[in-house]
Amino acid sequence: MPRFDYLSDPDEIERQSFVQIRQLTDLSRFDPDQQQVAMRLVHTSGDPGIVRDLYFSPGAVAAGLAALRGGADVLCDIEMVGRGISKRYLTGQVHCFLNAPEVAERARQTGETRSMAAMAEWPTHLPGSIVAIGNAPTALFRLLDLLDEGAPRPSLIIGMPVGFINAAESKQALWDVAPGEFQTPCITLLGRRGGSTLAAATLNALARMTHGIRF
Repeated sequence: MPRFDYLSDPDEIERQSFVQIRQLTDLSRFDPDQQQVAMRLVHTSGDPGIVRDLYFSPGAVAAGLAALRGGADVLCDIEMVGRGISKRYLTGQVHCFLNAPEVAERARQTGETRSMAAMAEWPTHLPGSIVAIGNAPTALFRLLDLLDEGAPRPSLIIGMPVGFINAAESKQALWDVAPGEFQTPCITLLGRRGGSTLAAATLNALARMTHGIRF
């Protein structure tokens, strides 16, 4: 007889988790599709209050769903984002160039972060892709630079870098210019909070929705 009594069925754990999330989280400002993303972030963070910082530009969820149904690739700033994505729900590829040998050398030569140096590999993959940035504010700023320079537009930007330097500023910049000036939908978590798990969770919520999985 086990000493500890606990729920062990994964499907029932998930079902009961989302029942509680709906009870504990104010989802009133989100439409039904947005609620799926919001609840997945609460599930990942354990914090119902995180949705106060969650923002969707008009049509962002619809753009992400359409892109995924069309087999869009996903571009990630670091491997941890890619590792957290449930690839069984995707038909496109997940790309991260951070650890490519040429990226490290480029960063040494330019004196910029590896995350910024890796962005040189992105433009050919950007058209119609979904971008998921969950770690490096410099990567998000560099993406905005690329778009400002005329790089091809992705279908959706998930901008959720975390930290104390540049994180809040990069996400505010994304929110200020992507939906309007760059005509690119975005989902972001304003402020310092963010991280790889949350960026991946956002993508996973969208991918599950394309397979009819909702809570």
